[in-house]
Amino acid sequence: MANNIEKVLVTGGAGFIGSHTIDLLVKKGYQVRVLDNLEPQVHPTGQLSDYCNESVEFVRGDVQSKEVLIRAIEDMDAVIHLAAAVGIGQSMYQIEKYVAYNTYGTANLLDVLVNEPNDVKKLVIASSMSIYGEGKYSCDSCGTVYPHLRSEEQLKSGKWEPLCPICKREVKPAPTDEEKPLMPTSVYAQTKRHQEEMSLLIGRTYGIPTVALRYFNVYGPRQSLSNPYTGVCAIFSSRILNSKPPYVFEDGKQTRDFVHVRDVARANLLALERKSADYMAVNVGSGSPISIADLAKLLIQIYGAKLTPYISNRYRKGDIRHCYADLTRAKKYLGYNPTVSLSEGLKELADWARTQGWGAVDLFEKAMQELEKKRLVA
Repeated sequence: MANNIEKVLVTGGAGFIGSHTIDLLVKKGYQVRVLDNLEPQVHPTGQLSDYCNESVEFVRGDVQSKEVLIRAIEDMDAVIHLAAAVGIGQSMYQIEKYVAYNTYGTANLLDVLVNEPNDVKKLVIASSMSIYGEGKYSCDSCGTVYPHLRSEEQLKSGKWEPLCPICKREVKPAPTDEEKPLMPTSVYAQTKRHQEEMSLLIGRTYGIPTVALRYFNVYGPRQSLSNPYTGVCAIFSSRILNSKPPYVFEDGKQTRDFVHVRDVARANLLALERKSADYMAVNVGSGSPISIADLAKLLIQIYGAKLTPYISNRYRKGDIRHCYADLTRAKKYLGYNPTVSLSEGLKELADWARTQGWGAVDLFEKAMQELEKKRLVA
C-alpha cells in the first residue's frame, strides 16, 4: 500500500461519489470503513442502496457528532471526506443546515484529527468548482479578467454574457485554473470554501498531508434521480424518463464541465496514494465545456425521447455563466487524465437510469416552487 496506508475511512461513502470511490479502494486491496448518515434526500428509503459494496464496514452516523467521528477514525490510516449537503439553490434558504453539515461537520473532523489519538496519515477532501463563482475569462482589450456575478439589471434585459470588469465589453470564457480568485456565489459554495481552506490550513499546520479536490460537474450511474438539487444530468434524466422536457434556464448557452464519476473516484485514489499534490487544491474535471442546451439535446437523443428542451429565458440568482477546468495541475501533480467521454458516460448514465423505475421521481416542479417562493428565480 502507498504511504503505509491500508485502512481508509470514507465519510459520505454510501453516496454517489463515495460508492464508486469505495469500489476502487476495495479493488486495490484497502480495508474500508464508511461513515454515512443516509440523508433522506439522497437515500429516500433510509437504507443502504443495493450498489453499496458489501465488503466494507458501515457505520451509520453523522459528522456533526464528535463522538461518532472519534469512533469512526479509530485505527484508520487515511480519511477521504466526502460527507456534505449538496444543492446550490437549496443552500440559499436552508442556510443553517448547509453550514452545519459542511462547515461544522468538517470542523468537527479536523478537531478530532488534531485533538484525539489517531493514526491518520492522509486527508483527501471534496471541494467544488462552485467556489470559483464565475470562471476565468479573456478580454480582447484587457487580457485575463475575473468578472463578478452579472447584475440583476443585466439579467433582466436578457444580456447573458459576462462583461469585462474594466472596459465593460463582453468577454470570452477560458480554462479556469486553481489560481483564479475564489468568489463563491451561494451558501453551498461558501461552505465548500470553508471545508477546503480549513482542511488545507490544519493539514499544513499539523503536518497532515491534505489534498482538496475541486470537483466540477460530476455525473454517472448511482446519481440520485429523485433529488431535484443534484446534478443537472440526473435532473434532466428524471424529466426525460417522465416524458417531460428538460427545463433550461437563461438561453441555454451557458457552459459547464461534466466529469464522469469513475474519473472522480480515480482522482480520489491518486490523491490518496501520491505525495506530489499534498497541501494543494486541484481541479478534477474533463477540461471540455458543453452548453446546457446541447447537453439536454444529447440526453434526449441518447434516451430516444421525442422531446425538445424548454428554454425558459429565466434565471436563478447566483448562477454563473461559464466555468470549465484547466487540468494542468491535475496532470502534473496527480497524473490525472479524464478517461470517459461525455457521450460514453451519458449513455452509461441512461442505461442505469432506465433500470431504476420508481427511483426516477421527477421533483423538479416542487423544487422550482420552493425557489420561486424564496424569490431565487426571476
